[in-house]
Amino acid sequence: MINPISHGATPAEIATYRVEPYVVAADVYGVEPHIGRGGWTWYTGSAGWMYRLIVESLLGLHLEMNKLRITPCLPAEWSTFRIHYRYRETFYHITIHNHGADAVVCRVALDGVELSDDFITLVDDGRDHEIELEMRPSEFQKPDVL
Repeated sequence: MINPISHGATPAEIATYRVEPYVVAADVYGVEPHIGRGGWTWYTGSAGWMYRLIVESLLGLHLEMNKLRITPCLPAEWSTFRIHYRYRETFYHITIHNHGADAVVCRVALDGVELSDDFITLVDDGRDHEIELEMRPSEFQKPDVL
């Protein structure tokens, strides 16, 4: 519902949606006679919600003070991807390895050292850091880790 391109797959959908299919709409009407019609395009609030949806829900980045928790919710087809996350003057290069559908985080390492919990304490030391995160289907998760 949020992704504008999903409202423009056919000429009929474009005629119903009636707004730019490349811009996030703040509203998609659900009452006759305008069901499916978009509204309030180029509205910055809706773009912010799209950004939060992608960063927090799909990619799973959650910042709480100086702690970063990564809990992605990924399609099975996304086997590996990288995020370059800046915390003040320090870069954290995050590599996520996804090994299947309904995968959960089973291992997190910071600069080659495996972490015992699911929060990464961020330090602003001006250096580059590497975070590696492994995801496996839940039946492979080790019970004593994360």
